[in-house]
Amino acid sequence: MKFSIDYDKQPIKFLKNQNKFITKRIIEKIDSLLVNPVLSNAKPIVEKHNCFRIRIGNYRALYRINYKTKIIIVFKLDKREKVYN
Repeated sequence: MKFSIDYDKQPIKFLKNQNKFITKRIIEKIDSLLVNPVLSNAKPIVEKHNCFRIRIGNYRALYRINYKTKIIIVFKLDKREKVYN
């Protein structure tokens, strides 16, 4: 089962404003979702169906999985204290 990753506007804007080291680290972690969309440390978001979050140090990535089209959509990316607002 091969998935592709798509980013909404907010995560793209967030990554552009980070330094290269942080951006590389976040993208590598998100790319690991291609192998297994629900990683062992991924937590489901209770209110939303097929939505998960992964921890990347002090950052969190919120994403949805569309199993029909095999697309992982990263819809929010930010520091832990801001991502859930």
